[in-house]
Amino acid sequence: MTPLKKTRKYRAAVSIISRLAEAGYEALFAGGAVRDMIMERTDDGDIDIATSARPEAVSRLFSHTIPVGAQFGVIIVVMDGVPFEVASFRSDSGIHDGRHPADIVYTNARNDALRRDFTINGLFFNPQTEEVIDYVGGKSDINLKTVRAIGEPSLRFREDYLRMIRAIRFAARFDFTIETTTWNAIRLLADNITTISVERIFTELDKMLCSTHPDRALDLLDRSGLLAIVLPEIAGLKGVHQPPQFHPEGDVFEHTKKALSLLDMHPSSTLAWSVLLHDIGKPQTMRVADRIRFDNHDQVGMQKARAVLKRFHASNALIEGVTACIANHMNFMQVKKMRLGTLKKFLSRPTIETEMELHRIDCLASHGNCENIDFLKEKSRRFQSETLKPPPLLGGKDLVELGFRPGPLFGEILSVLYDMQLEEEIATREEAIMAVQKRYGSRK
Repeated sequence: MTPLKKTRKYRAAVSIISRLAEAGYEALFAGGAVRDMIMERTDDGDIDIATSARPEAVSRLFSHTIPVGAQFGVIIVVMDGVPFEVASFRSDSGIHDGRHPADIVYTNARNDALRRDFTINGLFFNPQTEEVIDYVGGKSDINLKTVRAIGEPSLRFREDYLRMIRAIRFAARFDFTIETTTWNAIRLLADNITTISVERIFTELDKMLCSTHPDRALDLLDRSGLLAIVLPEIAGLKGVHQPPQFHPEGDVFEHTKKALSLLDMHPSSTLAWSVLLHDIGKPQTMRVADRIRFDNHDQVGMQKARAVLKRFHASNALIEGVTACIANHMNFMQVKKMRLGTLKKFLSRPTIETEMELHRIDCLASHGNCENIDFLKEKSRRFQSETLKPPPLLGGKDLVELGFRPGPLFGEILSVLYDMQLEEEIATREEAIMAVQKRYGSRK
């Protein structure tokens, strides 16, 4: 067991524990921070605190509190600028909406542990005595590498159906096995995930994709029956065959799963969702000619990806980033044939780094040929000392001075000049003026 790092966050959390203890209350670290400490993980995640103090007592003891969930026994305490969730020991009574209990009863640490989701998350730690407190067999399940619901799995999931996806996320993240009864309950209750808001589902999926083993998460989602409900577009990739000379890995679903396995640790959400969704246009565009072809699947996929992310109420920034990556992912096949100006424009797009990584992963998950990436990296090194998007040599004011009247022709002239500039055909203002006069004549 590796003790939690004595960071500023840790010291602030301990000061909350100390103040609660001085006031006569029991207070412990709870949940993921304790699990990660036992697993000797170094993630600097949240430190949640559980206490015998009720919300009103917590609010009295600390000067900066936020009652975000006071009705459910939760107060946010801000200590040294760091927010901590401080939850009163409680047991839940009944099921209100698939997320919140119908009622809560304040109780002790043992009963509080018994109402939590999984044994590996039901552990407590007393930083003052450095004692791990385990009422649910969490330490044993960590050693067994097992995700197990606390108590009756079906009841735990009915309390909050999102826990079904969380079980899969933890199993994938830690490379654990989901205990048989827990797994069977997920498969039995999978259809109920539709009662959970799309925003909460998206948050779990995003964490899943941006953590370790997203390929295993995808496989578990599929085998549980959840994938066909929350991401039917991805489930629909199964059985969509590809030309074996380019895709020896198998159908589009297998290709997507392999691509996810090639993501580096903690990728951006833009890259992770781009990898997941980059080929969802293939089922709609598949045709068999001289070989299996997917004409225009990048553009169809861009539209479908936009619809998927909008359905999840994803941010506009994520939607625009992902759709740009998908729309351009087939253009990498043409980079060696691009004119210099076109190549500079290609490399100057804001999503180019993410697109290059998507292309690299796409290649490694199929034919393995990454020569286009090598070509672009060499060109990028050459362009490092240049400006990929230099300021134009001439502007509208210059054209007026040359005798041109504002109108549609302005845009054409400026576009042509800028392309010539990028192609390195002109390099000075004087050369630009000469190019205008040669192509469009003198208007003075």
